[in-house]
Amino acid sequence: MKNELGITLQNRKNLLAILENTSKEDLLRIPKEFRNNIWWNIAHVVVTQQILVYKFSGLPMLVSEELVAKFMKGTVPDGTATDVEIAQITKALVSTIERTQEDYAAGHFKDFKPYTTSAKVTLNNVQDAISFNNFHEGIHLGSIFALRKML
Repeated sequence: MKNELGITLQNRKNLLAILENTSKEDLLRIPKEFRNNIWWNIAHVVVTQQILVYKFSGLPMLVSEELVAKFMKGTVPDGTATDVEIAQITKALVSTIERTQEDYAAGHFKDFKPYTTSAKVTLNNVQDAISFNNFHEGIHLGSIFALRKML
C-alpha cells in the first residue's frame, strides 16, 4: 500500500497546484457541456477518499460533515466556494493522505464495511478502498483537464 498511497499523494500535489494556480472565477465556472466545475471535482476527491477509507473503516473522517454533505457522490456544485472552504480543501488535499499513510502504517484500519461502488466494484477491505480511490481520482483529474480546456 505504500506505493498506492504514494500515487495518491502525487495526484493530490498535482491537484493542489491546479487549485493554487487557477483563479476562483475559473474554479467555479461550469461550461455548458459540463455538470460540474474544477472546484467541485477537487473537493469531491478529498471527501470521497475520506468516506471510502475512513468512514467504511469505522474511523472518524478528517474533514467536516459540512464538506462531506456538500461534495459527496450525488451532489452538484452550487456555484460558490467560501474562502474558508477553499482553505480547508487546500490543507486537506495533502494532509489527509499523509495522515492516511501514518494511520495505515500504524495498523489503524482493522475493520471495513464492504461497499459496492457505482462502478460496480466491491470494496472488501481498506486496501481495496485505497486502490479504488486512485482509479476514482484519475477519473476526476481527467474531468479537470477537460474543464481547463474549456476555460
